[in-house]
Amino acid sequence: MRRTPPRVHPSVEQIVAALAGAGERVVLRHPDGETTGAELLAAIHRCARALDGLGIRPGDLVAQYAPNRSAALEVRYATHLIDAGAVYLSAPPGADRRARQLEQIDPALVVVFPQTAHWLPETTVPVAAVGPVEGVPLRLDELAAAQSSEPVVSRARPGDLGTVLSSGGTTGIPKASVRDVAAWAAAVATPPRPERRQLASGAEAYLTQILVAQTIIGGGVVVLRDDSEPAALLEQIEAERITDLFLVEPQLVALMDHPDVARRDLSSLRTLTHIGASAPPALRRRARERLGPVIQHTYGASEMGIVSALRPAEHDPDDPERATSAGRILPGVEVRFRRDDGTLDPTSGQIEVRSPAMTRGYRNRPVEQAEHFVDGWYRTGDLGRLGADGHLHILGRAADCAVVDGRLVTPTGIEDTLMGLPAVRYAVVVADLPRDRRVAAVQPWSGTDVDATACRDAVAAEHGSDVAATLVVVPWPTSRSPSRASPTAPRSWVLTKCDQGYSDRATRPMIDLVPRNTP
Repeated sequence: MRRTPPRVHPSVEQIVAALAGAGERVVLRHPDGETTGAELLAAIHRCARALDGLGIRPGDLVAQYAPNRSAALEVRYATHLIDAGAVYLSAPPGADRRARQLEQIDPALVVVFPQTAHWLPETTVPVAAVGPVEGVPLRLDELAAAQSSEPVVSRARPGDLGTVLSSGGTTGIPKASVRDVAAWAAAVATPPRPERRQLASGAEAYLTQILVAQTIIGGGVVVLRDDSEPAALLEQIEAERITDLFLVEPQLVALMDHPDVARRDLSSLRTLTHIGASAPPALRRRARERLGPVIQHTYGASEMGIVSALRPAEHDPDDPERATSAGRILPGVEVRFRRDDGTLDPTSGQIEVRSPAMTRGYRNRPVEQAEHFVDGWYRTGDLGRLGADGHLHILGRAADCAVVDGRLVTPTGIEDTLMGLPAVRYAVVVADLPRDRRVAAVQPWSGTDVDATACRDAVAAEHGSDVAATLVVVPWPTSRSPSRASPTAPRSWVLTKCDQGYSDRATRPMIDLVPRNTP
């Protein structure tokens, strides 16, 4: 007898059911106050009618410069409800790059907010505002306020356009990964977890969209804030009894080194998820020592979703292998390795991934799509290996790694060596192998200075004199906070790790700023 596969429930239908079940229980806390499940659900239905009235149809894409506010969620889930695609746009520096990003993504409508209107470039795409925005007369919030809050029946169908995920675009035009409704449902799938209190911080909501959806579906509470200033985050963890937090690497460094760590009650925290599976072991150890056994490392990307996770309970300070682990591959995810000669290897090589949550390609980027999406697999460009214990280890971008004197040399390995020096607080290494050099931005602890000779000596001892001879040490001023302004602040000065690594193409703008005779 042939078994009928279970019906895929679109994420928006799961969210609607969760909000209906929440009723008068608070599901969102944010700078404007708090929102119950019933209030959010009614707003979603009103907004869905407003978008429908504007002519948004299945297959259309509604883009948002979205802050971490409830109004952005209303627009997003309303878009899904009428079977249109949704994208939270990242905001790369430069109006020209943001204009090219919009041209590439080709949305039917762009939505801005008072907090994000300054990111909007000149565009011919129709623009609507939620709240007063100078120069944008179309007010989506006013249109929605005039609509009925009676339920709108979901039109979402599994094979239709669901979600487009924007990369950070720190050094180029962001890529946009396309998921259909079914793949997005797989990406946000989560078991019930009503005790969860998820803190979603930062000016740009694109980084936290999956976590927010999972928390609502699981029956928890989302706490939204506009920034990731470490003292304020620590205070909010204590005040709101936060259980779950997500930080990119610079934010993690700023948080764990902040003096308030010692005086705030962080006992409610269960999981601090850190994007950066190849993070230096020295950084991982420091995070665990200062924040406790709550650090979770994940490996993934917008193209493939989360591939593996090292849970807090799986960290083992006495096992050096765990300090470089990206954890176990998640159920339903397939990983394989390809050698340089194109053949497959069972345990090591360039990583390829296939999973139910994987995107179907890039929006309007056919060259990159053909390069990375091959025969149903996503070619990550990352080097990795599978340990004997089943843990996945991410070694770095293949373009940034090299075998020198029989040893594999990676930027992460050099970062770890540099962070082992007593004077070094943080280090970021970028490989410029065509020019046979590696650029290290090194930040000292306050009150100390970077000694370039000591840095090269340490690298020589660990990785060989040939590697040390290629090292360019660039002092990174202590006045530069690893978290202020944006989640990529230090890496935008050098390079961002927000998209799980870095490529040769991405290093060029920074490398070209480094003088040839830099010591």
